[in-house]
Amino acid sequence: MDTKRIAVGKILTTHGHRGEVKIWPWTDFPQRFRPGTRLWLRSAQGYRRVTVTSSRPHGRHLILKFAEIPDMTEAERLRNTILEVDPWEVEPLPPGRYYVFQLVDCRVFTEEGEFLGSLKDVQKTGANDVFVVVTLEGKEVLLPALKEVVKEIDVANKTIKVKLLPGLLD
Repeated sequence: MDTKRIAVGKILTTHGHRGEVKIWPWTDFPQRFRPGTRLWLRSAQGYRRVTVTSSRPHGRHLILKFAEIPDMTEAERLRNTILEVDPWEVEPLPPGRYYVFQLVDCRVFTEEGEFLGSLKDVQKTGANDVFVVVTLEGKEVLLPALKEVVKEIDVANKTIKVKLLPGLLD
């Protein structure tokens, strides 16, 4: 089974000479890097599983130590490596909140039950997120991710129900 993993950070550089690395966390949950956490390292050479043994803040970044990385020489090889987790290992969100990976490829329907298209992306804007829906004809429809528009999200069935406001399909 081919599992699409979720990127949660990037290794920027080494830190010190004991094999620690400085990472840029791509998550709102820095506790996800607590000791004992298992992560996947994705590089051009493939995947490698590691275990966090220590984690501490360093400005906007974190300093991590992995059990499998004994020294700076080994840590240097990890520069620009992406840190990933399996989808079932993401931190839980409050009710009504979703990860983008949970929404992508959902089928989008109007309140009347008409198939609009498939959600292909979620764009972050200053005011609110925007759902990018691609119709069967290949047209992109941009829907503001507002309660007035997005009426129901069913992640289990990969469906989203929306109310089309005037002008949204123009």
